Amino acid sequence: MKLIESRTFENLAKAYAGECQARVRYEFMEYGARNEGYKQLAELIDKVVYNEFNHARMFYTKLQDASDKPIKNIDICTGYPFKQKWTLLENLKFAIEDEKKEIELYNEFATIAEEEGFPDIALLFRNTAGVENCHAMRFTEIHDQLKNGTMYKKPKAVKWKCADCGYEATQKEAWKTCPLCQAKQGSVMLIFEEE
Repeated sequence: MKLIESRTFENLAKAYAGECQARVRYEFMEYGARNEGYKQLAELIDKVVYNEFNHARMFYTKLQDASDKPIKNIDICTGYPFKQKWTLLENLKFAIEDEKKEIELYNEFATIAEEEGFPDIALLFRNTAGVENCHAMRFTEIHDQLKNGTMYKKPKAVKWKCADCGYEATQKEAWKTCPLCQAKQGSVMLIFEEE
């Protein structure tokens, strides 16, 4: 079976469109984090934005490999989420939901690609699902820390570091203003459970 005549081809187009939209939704979230003063959180979200860009790039590359001629149009009928709002906490919750849906979808797409004889594309879908799982876990932790007020407060002393100047201090709570460069608390590097 030729890729261009397969369901896998259409699934690649859906995945490409979905990753492009996810990237923009996360750019909105990054913008919101910066506006709320969470500079380091915005930097972390920006890394996810770049991941989504590269996922889209890989799906696009596979689409282009399907034909020697330019592909003028691919008609796809599918749904994409438009539930994001302009509040950071709410958007983190939506991002978790969206990532979990993508994991399911990409695993389903991988199964179809395997059945149609495209093991390399199946692997691409499965590997992307694995990254989306990491995104979901990270967004969950950020959401929980933000919601519970534990982003800059820990039960025991930890090493906090200013991303702007490198100042470090070991204490239970991050400073409101960096004692060295006067950066706001949003410049403090974030600490996660596995670190």
